[in-house]
Amino acid sequence: MSWVEKNEDMRNALRALNKANKNIPAGFGAMSKAALEGDALDHKTKELLALAMAVSVRCEPCVGFHVEALMKHGGTREELAEMLAMNVQMGGGPVLMYAAKALECWDELAALKDKS
Repeated sequence: MSWVEKNEDMRNALRALNKANKNIPAGFGAMSKAALEGDALDHKTKELLALAMAVSVRCEPCVGFHVEALMKHGGTREELAEMLAMNVQMGGGPVLMYAAKALECWDELAALKDKS
């Protein structure tokens, strides 16, 4: 399954969850908005941090979403690769596997973006 398909499947699953309990998206959305406020770190840096956490906790859907967001906010493949190197250094083998997934996701989404 492609990363585009994985991201869309997860969005559909989240939509179903959000319909089942309106408090979940409202609460999580408020927390997310609050986390993105402030000027000390730019949005790209915050996405690099979020993606590092997604790789560290081995959350594949989070990887897909935060790679998309990092691209949207001007991140580069080189920045991603450096962040992933630090992430692997801190997290070892399991993180290495998800770092590869993150780079794979980047490359797939970048190729699609280049075609459009």
